Amino acid sequence: MTAETGVHKPNLLVLVGPTAVGKTKLSIELAKSFSCEIISGDSMQVYRGMDIGTAKITKQEMQGVPHHLIDELEPDDAFSVARFQAACAELVPAISSRGHLPFIVGGTGLYVESVCYEYQFAEASADEEFRAEQQRFADEHGPEALHDRLAAIDPDSAGRLHPNDLRRIIRALEIHHLTGQTLSSQLKGQNKVSPYNLCLIGLTMDRQLLYNRIEARIDLMLEQGLVKEVESLLDKGYSRSLVSLQGLGYKEIAEHLLDGLPLEEAVIKLKRDTRHFAKRQLSWFRHMKDIHWFDVTDGEKFPEQLAEIHAIIAGKFGIPLEYNYKH
Repeated sequence: MTAETGVHKPNLLVLVGPTAVGKTKLSIELAKSFSCEIISGDSMQVYRGMDIGTAKITKQEMQGVPHHLIDELEPDDAFSVARFQAACAELVPAISSRGHLPFIVGGTGLYVESVCYEYQFAEASADEEFRAEQQRFADEHGPEALHDRLAAIDPDSAGRLHPNDLRRIIRALEIHHLTGQTLSSQLKGQNKVSPYNLCLIGLTMDRQLLYNRIEARIDLMLEQGLVKEVESLLDKGYSRSLVSLQGLGYKEIAEHLLDGLPLEEAVIKLKRDTRHFAKRQLSWFRHMKDIHWFDVTDGEKFPEQLAEIHAIIAGKFGIPLEYNYKH
């Protein structure tokens, strides 16, 4: 119940931060403490058969905590912010009705923010001919040239999209083509009032330490069989042009397998692109309001930080602090 409106808002806990910062481990601890069900706020973990390259949580790591929007789609079924919003609109009340706390965990900034503040986007269905034209332009002149085309009309969107993210670049161009509005202007025009009783926790850390963790994670992915995972997807007939296979790790390894890019060069490219992605994630979340930020660079401070996080969540949702240590 809010004092301003007298309307009851559903509780929603959210944990954000860049890739490799440690969201998964903390999310399980918090979920067990506050009886949460986790909704994945990651645009790639929704796909089946894409486990290693997405650093997907395992059943063992879940420790019995219910997870949603993981392993729900085949790689050729395109996921989008609209689908994520629709899924969360069903999941949040369903989880609440079971007496559990809905908990979004992830690093896909637009997806998470669109749910937190119930974004409404201008209607822009599709123009397949326009999309094909942009794809042909990218094929002929390179993805950077198409990225430059977006930067000329919507520098903010171009700044948060990697030049290789052709699907989202084309969509941003298409939105401008169909509506006359840029995607960034639509985002800026949103009413940042949440339909939820919202508690946002953010994790960050020293940039170099984060980059070291990213590179170590990629090395582990390779040891776990990332190349075989991508090869298996391609062997099943999935096209490299799919939204799923344009994801970090999949695009670079596909270049190795299909174009003969030496594996060492593909890995260097993947590490570089993932560092850039983490930087864009941090930039996105820094512009979100009401996030309680925790710098987890110093692991020795984490128990103290964890106690503070518990207190913030308990205070926000009116949960007795001693309760969440009994689980």
